[in-house]
Amino acid sequence: MDIVLSTLYLGYFLLIFGTLGVVVGPNTKDPLVRLLNVEIPAVGVMLIFLAYNLTLALMTYITINALIALVFIRTIIRKEELEA
Repeated sequence: MDIVLSTLYLGYFLLIFGTLGVVVGPNTKDPLVRLLNVEIPAVGVMLIFLAYNLTLALMTYITINALIALVFIRTIIRKEELEA
């Protein structure tokens, strides 16, 4: 099996089981753990883009994903400051 097909299947696996893990997974109150749980399906989508060799889509997805992660982390820190 070549590397492209392996990447595609790994992306599908992470997307499907990562999404199921976020929806049905353990009920946690920690916002950072929730953020990390959401990142697993995001990596799956990134691997699927990589397998199709859509360079522009991949770069766009990585950029937006990084910006959203920064916003989430800032929101989590802000929420913790307001609760303290």
